[in-house]
Amino acid sequence: MTDIEIAREAKLANIKDVAAKLDITEDDLEMYGKYKAKLSNEYLEKIKDNKDGKLVLVTAINPTPAGEGKTTITVGLGQAMGKLGKKSVIALREPSLGPCFGIKGGAAGGGYSQVVPMDDLNLHFTGDFHAITSANNLLCAMLDNHMQQGNTLHIDPKRVVIKRCLDMNDRALRNIVIGMGGKMDGVVRQDGFIITVASEVMAILCLAEDINDLHDRLGKMIVAYNTDNEPVTAGDLKAVGAMTALLKDAIKPNIIQTLEHTPALVHGGPFANIAHGCNSVRATRAALKMADYVITEAGFGADLGAEKFLDIKCRKADLAPDAIVLVATVRALKYNGGVSKDELNNENIEALKKGIVNLEKHIENLQMYGVPVVVTLNRFVSDTEAELEYIEKFCKERDCDFALANVWEKGGEGGLELAKAVVNTLETKESHFKPLYEDNLSIKEKIECVAKKIYGARAVNYSNEADKAIAKIEAMGYSDMPVCMAKNQYSLSDDAAKLGRPTGFDINIREVYVSAGAGFVVAITGTIMTMPGLPKVPAAEKIYVDEEGKINGLF
Repeated sequence: MTDIEIAREAKLANIKDVAAKLDITEDDLEMYGKYKAKLSNEYLEKIKDNKDGKLVLVTAINPTPAGEGKTTITVGLGQAMGKLGKKSVIALREPSLGPCFGIKGGAAGGGYSQVVPMDDLNLHFTGDFHAITSANNLLCAMLDNHMQQGNTLHIDPKRVVIKRCLDMNDRALRNIVIGMGGKMDGVVRQDGFIITVASEVMAILCLAEDINDLHDRLGKMIVAYNTDNEPVTAGDLKAVGAMTALLKDAIKPNIIQTLEHTPALVHGGPFANIAHGCNSVRATRAALKMADYVITEAGFGADLGAEKFLDIKCRKADLAPDAIVLVATVRALKYNGGVSKDELNNENIEALKKGIVNLEKHIENLQMYGVPVVVTLNRFVSDTEAELEYIEKFCKERDCDFALANVWEKGGEGGLELAKAVVNTLETKESHFKPLYEDNLSIKEKIECVAKKIYGARAVNYSNEADKAIAKIEAMGYSDMPVCMAKNQYSLSDDAAKLGRPTGFDINIREVYVSAGAGFVVAITGTIMTMPGLPKVPAAEKIYVDEEGKINGLF
């Protein structure tokens, strides 16, 4: 059966009953029908002094067409914790419509390890992304209106840095011209769209502690520079109050359930290749106050999502993971070893030995942070005993616990071995978490620290525009911020074709800008795009609504 067919056959519990497992009452919830709810501000205030549970981060090797199943493992691990009698909760990002209709599909897990309702989650959910899009575009509209109505802030039309956003893959909107037409149709200038999940408003919502912090962060957003080369902020445009009003419900974490009725907080959703890739601080903090074990994930491979979780989110929110689960598959490791997609089902120890260097690099990277690592293989029927034994021995030689997982087929039952390994790691190994770099390093030193230590780069090259931008950002006093690296997800390098563990390569920084409200500096490498495009055959072509009004084709 397909994922959506499995999800549709499941008997969902009323979200009130799911929440009750975490001692959440109906009065603590703001209902969105029977199966979705938001946690009220009053509830979040009520639990703020509870003791924190254990925080487990799930990440993965670099993604391949063979698939790794990171979200599937995350959900399955949470379900397995429940089967062990542990009070657990899952904390995930919300899916973006762009990949749902593009090539990647949704982000609800898969098989018998899903969060549900799957179609609601992958489409409009509780409207958070629409609110973020509206807040961002309101700010853009007020900026252009200000220039049209006299421009008392002396905004330079050629130095507007904020872009409109849309939660869709639409390459035609990357570079546009606005204000065409008559005198009353606005100031003519070049503009563009980014995908909503790459917007600073998304990052701000996910890093804000509460509505007041959200308001303050929004006010710091730099939207343009004036003719004196000074920054103009959302606060200068008097847009912050209205933006906050649009986001007052979106900032509340959402609660849904897995197929086995394990509670799941799903909130926020910045991409990890072009943004910081983590669910909201509010959801993670709430989860830690609600349960003994919190299973969360960060997007794409550990070189992107985990690095940003550890160096940005944990730094900003004063969080410290107790263990990290690193997901891989035999098939993906063989693909990294040079095996073509149609040969991945055949045993190939030599290719495995060549491709396992990708896993090795991610293990080394995560251990640099001082956090215990558990490696898990998302098992396929084509995996052979010889392949599994080789990988287990490889991991244990590197001081990693190891476990197989078969959660796609068996749900929580298929994750028991992994859950026991995680509990064992939590009980026998201490986490001594420390971010990769200190705040007082220069922006270039931070970029080069990530590029050389995490990616394995030989050197970093900067465009003239990036050099100038860094100098300006540091002159404005933002050099103490962490860096958010925008890089392709398929390779440790900035060249997606370089698989395994590439060496001797340079990282090329094309563009640098400050997200002053979010509190980090973005460095864009290579040809990474902040507005993706659709593939030749979009997933949207296979999505339809049947005669009974049910959605089909989502995955």
